Amino acid sequence: MTRPDAGRRREAAGPEGATVRRGRRAVAGAAAVWAAAALLGPAGPASADTPGASAGPGAVTVPGTAAVPGKGAAPGTAVLPGAAAASPSAADLPAMSQTLPDVRENGCRKPSTRTTVDRAPWAQVYLRPESVWPLGRGAGVTVAVLGSGTDASAGTGSGVLAGRLTFGPRLHGQGDAGRDCVGHGTFLAGLVAGRRTPDSGPAGIAPEATVLAVAVTDDAGTTTPDLLAQGIRAAADGGARVAVVGVPVPAPNQALTDAVEYAAAKGLLLVAPAGSDGQSAKGGAVFPAGYPGVLAVASIGPGGGPSPGDTGAGPGGTGGTGGTGARVDLAAPGEGLQAAGPGGGYFTASGPSGAAALVAGAAALLLSREPGWTPSQVAERLKSTAYRPGSALPDPVVGWGTLDVVAAVTAPPPATGAPAAPAEPVTVPPPPDRTALTRASAVAGASAALVAVVALAAAVVRAGRRRTAGRPSQS
Repeated sequence: MTRPDAGRRREAAGPEGATVRRGRRAVAGAAAVWAAAALLGPAGPASADTPGASAGPGAVTVPGTAAVPGKGAAPGTAVLPGAAAASPSAADLPAMSQTLPDVRENGCRKPSTRTTVDRAPWAQVYLRPESVWPLGRGAGVTVAVLGSGTDASAGTGSGVLAGRLTFGPRLHGQGDAGRDCVGHGTFLAGLVAGRRTPDSGPAGIAPEATVLAVAVTDDAGTTTPDLLAQGIRAAADGGARVAVVGVPVPAPNQALTDAVEYAAAKGLLLVAPAGSDGQSAKGGAVFPAGYPGVLAVASIGPGGGPSPGDTGAGPGGTGGTGGTGARVDLAAPGEGLQAAGPGGGYFTASGPSGAAALVAGAAALLLSREPGWTPSQVAERLKSTAYRPGSALPDPVVGWGTLDVVAAVTAPPPATGAPAAPAEPVTVPPPPDRTALTRASAVAGASAALVAVVALAAAVVRAGRRRTAGRPSQS
């Protein structure tokens, strides 16, 4: 398989040229974010506890390279003072979590009373999905959400998934996948395919895609490899082209391994978080993200840096380079995300599971434009068009880079219908060795001069002979 970074190796031919190219890309990204911010609503300052807020009041870093906390912004990263950050702040919305440990004591998650949001969230401004909606909004593509279920009310009336929510099985407990006690599955479904609301609040990446809800957790939000394996098979059999895994497991088993292979054979792209929300990567890889062929996604914050405790960022994690850390293929916004939860009100959440949902939405946009592509082709396009981190690839924190929805969807497909293969590096031959040619020229010149001298001497001798022959004899 062609490495997605092959087309960019030519930048290494000269540090000055690479710097100029990164600078141009950063300026282009900055202009696009300014335009999106102007279209989507007023910008607000980042809250004090927002990751990345250290870039300056109300600043958001445009991804040219990931800014790692404590290391400063990397070359090619543009900081836009006053651009839209996480707005409203996390304190303005109730928190959504991946699990609900106190469900036995306090019951299911209560609906949010925040039914409107007055501005676009930072992740929406950052990714600019509305820029490519004229080319497709995910219509005709089914995305399975494997998690705690998806609240049935989201698919009816004025719900964010009205007319686009279908139900697979509930693999643990009573009821069907339309019951969501934790609320996390509903939240992820909104990130993938939530429609634009009249208040200009959070919108999903692919607002016309269909969501297939598959409940693979108990009421506390926990799952097992066997339940997850059954859910993956149900998603593949249910016609989904993309599936986002809401809750990973720390270790695989044979059933999960077989299910991942089954999904690939059925044409299902699995997108999974490279770690559990809010936990460090010290425990190593999680699954199904640890399997080859599964798109493993990490989380970044508004400043472009990795989320605290995210995969590859903590001690002992080596991320995409192997070792004890989880593999990372791609990064996407994961801090301070906003979407509707059970009952229709808005929540906020952070972690790689939300980032994986945004990548799944981008895959749906791509498939709505190129329905014949295979899972590996879609994954390669998303990786090959990502914002590069400016380091050796795959980077341990962001893999092949940060998701670029616009580039992924608008890059022209080749005539074959497959993603354009990155160009191979151009090898410039060294200048020819001119030593032999110089020597040959010197010898030829010397020989010509010698011939000329000999010819001139012969002519002088002949002339002398003629003069001697013509003189009268003195005898």
